[in-house]
Amino acid sequence: MALISSFSPSKVGTAPTFGNAAANDTAEVGVGLWLIVKNASAGEVDFTIATPGLLTTGDAYPDKVYTVAAGAEAWVPLIADYRDPTDGYAHITWESTTSVTRAVVRMR
Repeated sequence: MALISSFSPSKVGTAPTFGNAAANDTAEVGVGLWLIVKNASAGEVDFTIATPGLLTTGDAYPDKVYTVAAGAEAWVPLIADYRDPTDGYAHITWESTTSVTRAVVRMR
């Protein structure tokens, strides 16, 4: 499991550092946190953010799957619904990590 460090932009315009996606990434969740995914591969890439918890029926909440087109970028809000109760982080799994980079940015 790789924790993606959160980046807070500065007034001087420093850009976030993107790291290679890891098979089982984790990230902070909360207001103003965004996962930015860049897909430099020739095909689309899916990634899944686990949604812990149960519906009132007792069934599990469905996990959220996102698709990033080839050569595209996606911004996903890291909402509190993704917080795992055991460690407090969002858990992210990737269909493929080849040519995929990611960063977490704290927007205020």
